[in-house]
Amino acid sequence: MLLIGLMSGTSVDGIDATLVEITGTPEALHWQVLAFLCYPWDPALRTEILSVCRPDAPLQKVVALHSRTAEVFAEAAIALCERAGIPLTQIDAIASDGQTIWHQPLPYSVAGVSVTGTLQIGEPAVIAARTGCLVVADFRPADMAVGGQGAPLVPFVDYLLFHSSTEGRAIQNIGGIANVTYLPKSGESGTVFAFDTGPGNMVLDALTQRVSKGKERYDRGGQLAMQGRVCIELLNDCLQHPFFHLPPPKSTGREEFGEAFTQKFYEKALALRLSPQDTLATATQLTVESVACAYEAWILPKGDLKRVILGGGGVHNMALRTGLAQRLPQIAFQTHADFGLQDDAKEAVAFAVLGYETLHQRASNLPSATGAEGGAILGKICYPPPRS
Repeated sequence: MLLIGLMSGTSVDGIDATLVEITGTPEALHWQVLAFLCYPWDPALRTEILSVCRPDAPLQKVVALHSRTAEVFAEAAIALCERAGIPLTQIDAIASDGQTIWHQPLPYSVAGVSVTGTLQIGEPAVIAARTGCLVVADFRPADMAVGGQGAPLVPFVDYLLFHSSTEGRAIQNIGGIANVTYLPKSGESGTVFAFDTGPGNMVLDALTQRVSKGKERYDRGGQLAMQGRVCIELLNDCLQHPFFHLPPPKSTGREEFGEAFTQKFYEKALALRLSPQDTLATATQLTVESVACAYEAWILPKGDLKRVILGGGGVHNMALRTGLAQRLPQIAFQTHADFGLQDDAKEAVAFAVLGYETLHQRASNLPSATGAEGGAILGKICYPPPRS
């Protein structure tokens, strides 16, 4: 099957789009990436998306953005096919994770009843209508319906890609949020577990925009952070956040580490008279330390971890990579590219694989990663309008 995977992360940097050819079954699954692109969000639309990532977002704007973002997801799929020189009529399906604007993995009381939920915008019916392709989307609720947190879902693909019978491995994604998949060397999917470790680039990017007065969207290559010194007082204060002390399974997002968290961080940095470089060095170290502490608390006690494979936008931040290597010197660090998979394409590839599994009516959540009571067939299917 030919599938397009679409993914836009919590940083809302752009839509990662991959064209993947997939054959086989999970025990012998084979795929090849035929094309990849990152389709940028219009800056004004990105601002609108970020403005609704809060609990009091106006419903009318959320509904409008649900449709508007779908148009852009469709544009990304069309642009990808044009780049690959493959007509849309040859695409078996598009798998879209959508754009998460609110994720509620912990129970919230509604009319006296505790519920969990998640919301990804980017209406799949619109994508299907614009592209003429079958669309699989909205992957997370099926896992939550059977008691899971709806995240992380990528560990299923991490296992297929990277498990080893000779060494324990961790797959560390550093997107807006950082998450880890631990693959014991036993080689059995049921022993895999995964969870979010905390902020990845989210806090760092937001602070970069503040200290640069909007001139920079992110600390390119970690250059500014490498010029600064970490403020231990501010770092230790941030590490008291309750999320860091929760046991897995756990997941998070802008609900915990979004605008409110960043604003408090920035105000404390100003009160401590930190320079922009020191502020970014401390924010970078927050990601490093939260990852390292998670390993020490939940992964290293479980067995022999030999290798960490890094992915996501954080791979390009040398301050992050250097910090992790220094903090965990006993572990070898590599990237997805070292294993033949473009670092920025991995999560879009993962959703193409998840879509493939859904179309074959196979469960593709890992209960050991999400906390679900059992397997779930992820996603909802939208058919395109009939061809005339």
